[in-house]
Formats: sequence, C-alpha cells, structure tokens
Amino acid sequence: MSDATVETVTEDRWLLLIHQLPAKPAYLRVKIWRRLQSLGAVAVKNAVYALPANEQTQEDFEWVLKEIIEGGGEAMICAAQLIDGVSDQEVRTLFTAARDEDYEAIAKEANALAETLRGDPNAKGQVGARTQLTRMRARMAQVVAIDFFGANGRETVDGLLIGLGTRLTEGTMAETSQRGAADRTADLARLKDRTWVTREGVHVDRIACAWLIRRFIDPGARFKFVSAKDYTPSLGELRFDMFEAEFTHQGDHCSFEVLLGHAGLTDPALQAIAEIVHDIDLKDSKFGRGETDGIKALIAGVVMAHRKDEERLTRGGAIFDDLYEYFSKKRS
Repeated sequence: MSDATVETVTEDRWLLLIHQLPAKPAYLRVKIWRRLQSLGAVAVKNAVYALPANEQTQEDFEWVLKEIIEGGGEAMICAAQLIDGVSDQEVRTLFTAARDEDYEAIAKEANALAETLRGDPNAKGQVGARTQLTRMRARMAQVVAIDFFGANGRETVDGLLIGLGTRLTEGTMAETSQRGAADRTADLARLKDRTWVTREGVHVDRIACAWLIRRFIDPGARFKFVSAKDYTPSLGELRFDMFEAEFTHQGDHCSFEVLLGHAGLTDPALQAIAEIVHDIDLKDSKFGRGETDGIKALIAGVVMAHRKDEERLTRGGAIFDDLYEYFSKKRS
C-alpha cells in the first residue's frame, strides 16, 4: 500500500494563556477551570493553557483573561511557536486525548441506553429515551465544536447516536445483508478503482478497513489521508471511518463491520477479524476473543513505530494478512 497520497494539515501556531489566581475566593479557581474546559483548552504546564491560534480562540482566551483579572488574578495571552521541550504533535495529542475522554463518556451513556431499549420490548421507556438522546446529541455538538484535531472517538459516538435515533424512530435497523444480490453486485462495481479517503493518523479500524478494501473490495484502491475536519470529497473519492463518510460507524458497528456487510463478505475468517477490530476500536468487549489483546498490542506497536500513514497501512496490512491465514487454516 505504498502508492497512497498523503495530505497533512499541521497546526504549529498556538495561543497560550498564562495566569495566576488569588487564593481567595476559592470558587474562582473552579470557575476558571470550567471555562477553560468548555473552550477545549489543555494544560501544557501548570497554569499554562493552550489553544490552536485563530480569531475565535483568541477571543475566547480574552474573555477568560478578563474574568481572571476581574477576580483579582493576573493573566497574559501569548502567540507561540513551539521550538523545543514539547512538540506540536505532543500538544495535539493532549487535545485528542481530552476529546476522546469526552467521546468515551457519551459512548458509555449511549451503550447503556441501547441496552435498556433492547430490554424494553414494549417501548415504555421511549419518551425518556428520546429526551436522553437529545441531551447526548447536544453534548456531542459541544464536544465536536472543540475537537480541533479530530479525535478518534467521534465516529464511534456518531454511529451510536445514529443507531439510537433509528431504533427510536423506526424500531428497527435495516441490515445491509437484506439487500438483493443484483443490488449488491451493482454496488460493488461502483467501488472499483476509487480513491479512498480517511482521517490521517490511522489506527486499528482504518488500517483494517484499508486492508479489506485493497484485498477484497477494490484491488486498485488508492488511499488519501486528510484532516478530520471540513473535508469535501472530490469526484471519484469515497470516505471511510470519518465524519459524514460513505462508510463509517453505524449503530454499534465499527467501520470494518459496515464495509464487510456492505460488500456481502461472509467469510468466517473475515468475521473473526471483524470481531477483534470491533472490540479494539469500540472498547466494549462485545465478542471477547482470545486473540484481541495480542492484535491490539501489535497494532499499537505499528502506530508507535511509524508516523506516516502509508507505512502504518503496509505494516498493519501484513498483520491482517497473517491473521486471515490463521483463521482460514484454523477453520479448515
């Protein structure tokens, strides 16, 4: 998979809010901390918070600075370019880790609600469930607004919330496998010789999807890696495992499972791989396969060792090649 085209957006300008708060009143510390959290700012040092530099984030910090000074504290805002001591990538990781925690909290609530609905055949709790879903959607919108670098958890939560909405409005979710064979053949023909677009910084689901696409769906596939936010596809491009993609999380299915179902691939070896990818990506231990922890460690090693996405696809693809052979031969 070495013929991929890479598109990388690098944020290397930052705004830093450096502040000192008085010991009293005590509530001021909590108030300022909550304000910074709501803006999506992260602490890079004690009492030093960062945001990517733009007009909106500068205005946001200026309001916080005003509150700090009015409360008897001291503060200053600096435009910064990181030179040494901490890298741009390390700071971006702080942002994505913070947003992944937010997404994980919403995902846990969504999974709990889905489980409640499964145990409610008479739909007695649907009114309360709709209220809860509305609240989760509002919280999701708040998190997305401060997800500056496209944290991995967004697609998972999008899929869960869409699945809940479908369950509440229709009572059922039409499965891809129910489509006719003629429709499936036509669909697969439209997937050939495409440029497949996904978010940069690929991890297990996107690596597995790229492997599945190249080996079983579109042997001539080309891959393109883009910023997670505000990407408009060009003619002939298909997106996967990213927001508003043609193939991404649906309900409690990861993108690999969605692609597998859409392509009508029923190979038991691929299903076993799908279960492993699901549990690593969604972290819900739904299938609990014994091989999952080992594959999780291998993929984490690939991600740590290789910064370039095409290298991750190559090394990760080799892992999935071997895993496919293992399950194929194990079954036989």
